[in-house]
Amino acid sequence: MPTTNASEPAAGTPAAPGAQSSRTPSPGLSTVAVHAGEAREKPGHSLTDPIFASSTYTFRDTQSIIDFIEEDQPREEYGRYGNPGERVVERKLAALEGGEMGVLFSSGMAALVGLLMTHLNAGDEIIFFDECYHRSREFCRKHLTRFGVAFREVKTCDYEALEAAISPQTRFIVSESPTNPHLSVVDVARFAEIGRRRGVLTLIDATLCTPYNLRPLEAGVDFVLHSATKYLGGHNDLLAGAVIGSRELLEPVRRLRGIMGGVNSPHNAYLLERGLKTLALRMERHNANGLALARFLESHPRVEKVYYPGLESHPYHAIAARTMRGCGGLVTFLVRDADWRATADVVDAVRIPRIGPSLGGVESLIEQPLVMSYWNYTPAERAGFGIPDTMIRVACGIEDTADLVADFAQALDRG
Repeated sequence: MPTTNASEPAAGTPAAPGAQSSRTPSPGLSTVAVHAGEAREKPGHSLTDPIFASSTYTFRDTQSIIDFIEEDQPREEYGRYGNPGERVVERKLAALEGGEMGVLFSSGMAALVGLLMTHLNAGDEIIFFDECYHRSREFCRKHLTRFGVAFREVKTCDYEALEAAISPQTRFIVSESPTNPHLSVVDVARFAEIGRRRGVLTLIDATLCTPYNLRPLEAGVDFVLHSATKYLGGHNDLLAGAVIGSRELLEPVRRLRGIMGGVNSPHNAYLLERGLKTLALRMERHNANGLALARFLESHPRVEKVYYPGLESHPYHAIAARTMRGCGGLVTFLVRDADWRATADVVDAVRIPRIGPSLGGVESLIEQPLVMSYWNYTPAERAGFGIPDTMIRVACGIEDTADLVADFAQALDRG
């Protein structure tokens, strides 16, 4: 076991971005990504944190168990309640977001479910902006409602409608930013202010922006959530989720995770820690590729519309330019004068991106939302969600920018 206090940042850990020191400047995000949350001296004198592949942690004698319980000692007992490598990742994520605490889950959906199940009771209400992940909507609409929690949606970025929808029963307001796949950008400071003034908790799913591009906690949001499967892991080789916020609000979430069992494996925690170390470097390329591809697509005659907040034509460009470092690698566009089959032909014609449902990895991915996520919905339902048959979503990886642009040029020029 590490000799450092597992519940506190290890000695030598850089402060979170934005923290001030009278002697040294606050470290940059890449420095934090590499070093935060780790002990300077690790077991076995290893440079990297070891993988603790154990489900059970033993005690020297009966008195040591009593001391552990009564003194709340920072050590492990059973794998469902924590793992040393997992705690390193949680401290690193908290430092990256500027939060007090992070809780790691087996997936982004597990993180959302765990958070909401902790803080919602029968009779409460939750309000989402309507451009949300369809599985998040499904969980709230089909499952939370079975336990007496009301679920409502309002138009994304309509802050007047959001405030008007809040009732005495409202406990949470929730949004992604940017949203997926329309890439609408929420004014997180305004969102947070509404929550504070009305006494409701606020959650931003920041999977698409990462702490490199946006830090919602600094704007006053209560919780920031990530599907760490995406940009944080960054290599399309793990599933994980995390929620970051204050210790007071997240301690009960951690306790419920230990009951529900939505924990990650020691090996996945290791992969996530390794991926986080290159987050800033990868995001620089994701940002550059996303913007370059969006600009190219906007200029192509076969493209009807491009959704990318880095473009001046995007309705939320001004708020993105003011609040975000970059706009990420996700680009959505509509093919002009096409049906769903002609749109699928474009998807099938690209050579670099692989067809798949995720995003945020080093490899580019492409999908047609109609086919990948909404095939079993009616046309009216898809229209209500803003999913045209001609929509294509591209998750730019870190390939050479010129190669990606050339690949989409040949795919579109075939028609």
